Amino acid sequence: MRRFVMLTVLWGLAGVAGCVQHAPNSKAVVMLMDTSGTYREELDKARAIINYLLGTLEAGDTFAVAKIDSGSFSEKDIIARVTFRDRPSVTTAQKREFQKKVSGFVSRAPESRHTDISGALLQATEVLKESGARQRYVFIFSDLEEDLEKGHVRNFPLPLNGVDVVALNVTKLRRDNVDPRKYTRRLEAWEKRVVAGGGRWRVVNDFDNLGKLLSH
Repeated sequence: MRRFVMLTVLWGLAGVAGCVQHAPNSKAVVMLMDTSGTYREELDKARAIINYLLGTLEAGDTFAVAKIDSGSFSEKDIIARVTFRDRPSVTTAQKREFQKKVSGFVSRAPESRHTDISGALLQATEVLKESGARQRYVFIFSDLEEDLEKGHVRNFPLPLNGVDVVALNVTKLRRDNVDPRKYTRRLEAWEKRVVAGGGRWRVVNDFDNLGKLLSH
């Protein structure tokens, strides 16, 4: 009996050690997709990036895709979410199911009347926190023009400590052609807000080298 108890304790310690060893390498990634106005036409590009990320993420990593709509601080806006298992066959099946859900959404994505980027970021931080991953990323696929519905309050700090926030495919609006400073100010305003929340900020508009997406 005593030996059985000792072996049980040793197995438990080995399991804990394995989890601790794996934790520093685990990643959690949340992709936020803008569905407002004409930007909805860009979603095929977002799907290509999602497929790339699926090929990069490994067992123990967490991946979620959510839409940015009029009120984005909601679980209902999460299109797909998964933590990949250790068995390769199971992981492959998980990735196929994930692709299926994303493709189904992209093919019939409804147009949003407003763009609650702040709410989507806040929802993303919830997913990242629940994952327990040490490396955490949020990708924002948007023109970064926030348009809040009347009554929505979003002028508060975002809890982004240790999170890499990467803006993707930040297209220029029609008025940006008239005054390019508006485009620059929009990017600077989001950078300031992310950094103030403890996060790191990057903008990636060139997709020729996707290998740098998950680098700090």
